[in-house]
Amino acid sequence: MTKPNRKAGTRPPAHDDLVDSLVQNAFTTMTVLNRVCAEHDLSPTLLRVLAILWDRRLKITELSGYLGLDKSSMTGLVGRAEKRGLMQRVRNADDGRAVDVVITEEGAVLAERVRGKIAGALRPVTDTLNAADRQRLHLLLQQMQAVKGDPLVGARGSESR
Repeated sequence: MTKPNRKAGTRPPAHDDLVDSLVQNAFTTMTVLNRVCAEHDLSPTLLRVLAILWDRRLKITELSGYLGLDKSSMTGLVGRAEKRGLMQRVRNADDGRAVDVVITEEGAVLAERVRGKIAGALRPVTDTLNAADRQRLHLLLQQMQAVKGDPLVGARGSESR
C-alpha cells in the first residue's frame, strides 16, 4: 500500500499503521497463496472450498453463502472440481431431494499438501513471533474475522486446513 506524503516529523494515527500492516501482510499471504495454488493448479477460491468442506458437507447454496458467489458460479466451480476428483455431490441424508457437496479423499490429500506448503512458505514470517505471540495473533485475527461476520469462525476456529 502506498503511503501518502506526510510532513517530516508527523506520525500517522495508530489506526493507519494497523491498516497499513494488515494490508502489507495480506499481500504477503496472498502472494504465497497464489504461488502455492498455481503450483497445484488450484485457484485460491477452490482451495477455500476444499478447506470449508474439510469437516462438513454442504449444499451448493450454503457454499455460495460462505464465498459470496452466486449459485451458478458455485455450481461451475463444484463441477470442475468433481471432474478432477476433488469433491463430489452426494444425496442429503435429511432430504432425499437435496444434494450435498463433500470433499473426496483425493481432495483432502491435496488440500493437506497445499496447506503444508503454505505453512512452510509463511514460516519465515510466523517464526519471527514467539509461541505466545503467535497464539495471541491467532486469537486477535479470529476476533477480527468474527466481527466481519464470517460464518466459519467459531464453527471450526480456522479454515486454513
